[in-house]
Parts: sequence; structure tokens; C-alpha cells
Amino acid sequence: MMFRRWAWSVVGLAFPVIAWGAVVRATGSGAGCGNTWPTCDGALLPLARSTEQLIEFSHRLTSALFGLLVIGLVVAARRAYGAGHRVRRLAWLTLGLTGLEGLLGAGLVRFEQVADNAELSRAFWISGHLVNTMLLLAAAFATAWAASHPDRRLDRIAGSLLGGAAALLLVGMSGAITALGDTLFPATSFLDGLGRELSVTANLFERLRVAHPILAVGTGVLIVILVRKRGRATAGSGRDLVLIIGLQLLLGVVNVLLAAPIWMQIVHLLVADLVWLAYLRFVVEEATIPAVTLSMSPSAGMTEQ
Repeated sequence: MMFRRWAWSVVGLAFPVIAWGAVVRATGSGAGCGNTWPTCDGALLPLARSTEQLIEFSHRLTSALFGLLVIGLVVAARRAYGAGHRVRRLAWLTLGLTGLEGLLGAGLVRFEQVADNAELSRAFWISGHLVNTMLLLAAAFATAWAASHPDRRLDRIAGSLLGGAAALLLVGMSGAITALGDTLFPATSFLDGLGRELSVTANLFERLRVAHPILAVGTGVLIVILVRKRGRATAGSGRDLVLIIGLQLLLGVVNVLLAAPIWMQIVHLLVADLVWLAYLRFVVEEATIPAVTLSMSPSAGMTEQ
């Protein structure tokens, strides 16, 4: 029981850490500590010389706290489960992806892929960071779900379900690039943003903004169709998934009409993470079966007959 609570706490605490990371990007505070890491301007505990430094350093602190919680998760898994148990393996995977998340964040800082840097390389960095974050969420969720459902075992994940996951990762990448464009080239209104996207002098990040809504709507429709075709045995999780997707698409429209204010970007990102977790829940319920072990005793055989 204690381990399950710890595992679900890791999933829940990932959300504020992710949200604060988005605040760092949206406020252009990624260079608040210069290009030094793990120190901040060469100090372990710097004086807050600016708002940007305070935002960036606080994000590093919350990320470090999250890392400690994941280390605790692995220690708890080793104590609660035997060698080779799936919960143990998933906890280690969560820790590995957490470490990679930290390295990607360090790379963004050390290679100055932050603040007002509008080079194309930044799109690759931020996309990789986003994909790793989603995989980290998936690993943390799988750990908590496996610990909460010891009576279920993985059967087979259909190709269509894997395709849906890949589509959501692609939408996430396009959303990260779109949010970066909103930060680097903020629009004063919906019409101003639209005019910039259609301008022949528009920056690549401005031009790419139109791709995200198209991918998001197309993926949303794809997943709804997938739920209708496969979700007979998982009606509850399928219904929740469709509702959250509908909410996210609505928030996307509002975000565009409001010209992507920072608070709306954060809300949109957090609901995107909820969509991801809702989809993972749908997948595991579709791809697992009861782990029933029948005794091979004669009496058990008579009962089975």
C-alpha cells in the first residue's frame, strides 16, 4: 500500500515540475543561471540577482527534488518486490529517464538552447526534451499502475494502440515547437499571429505554428475512432479519454484566439499531459488480462470441470 501511494505521488508531482519548466521557457528564463550547470552562475546557492535567475534556479531545485523522489521509488521497489519483478524494472526505467531528463536540461543550458535563441537546433533540443518527458511520465504511470494491479499481466499491445501513442508523441513535439514560437515571436492578437504566419518574411518557428492544430485535430479524431473500435471492454477509460481530448481541443482553440498568453500555455500543456496519461490508462486496460493462476491439484481440476 505504501509503495503504491509513493508511486502515484511521483506521477502527481511530475505535473508541477513540468509546469514550472514551461514557465522557464515561456518567460525566457532559461539563461537565468548563465550557461553553467549544475551550478547557477558558478554558485551552488546563488543570490537571486534577477527574476529570470530565480525562476530558473527554482526549477532546478524542484527537478532535483523530483529526482530524489524517484531514487526513493527505486529503493522502495527493491524492498517491496523480488529481483526481476516488473515493478522493479519499471521503477529503474523511471529513474533512467529522470536522469536523461536532467542531462537534456543541462544540455539546453550548456549549449545555450534557451532564452531568445531562435536557431533551428533549438527545435530538435526542445522536441527531444518533450519526448523524454512524456516517456518519463509513461514509465512513472506504468510503475504505479503495475503496483496497483498485481492481478493483471500484459498480454499484447496492438499495433493500432502503438500508432496512437506515436501520434500523440508527434503532436507533443509540434506543440513544444509551437509554444517556443509563441515565446520567441509573441503575437498581440489572433489576427496579428495569423498575419505573421502567412507573411513571406515569417520566421520558420512562426510558419510551423499552423502545423500543430492540424496534427492535434487529426490525432484527436484518430484516437476517438480507435476508442470506438477497440474500447468495448474499457468503456470507462475510453469515455474519459474522449472527454479529455475534447477539452484539450477546446483549450487549444481558446489558446489560439487569446494569442497564447503564458497562463493559457501552462494549462494547455498540463491537460496535454492528462491526455497522455488517459491514453496510457486506456492502452494498459486494453492490453492486459487477469493473471489467474489455477492450482494443478486434482481437486482444482474437478472444480474447473
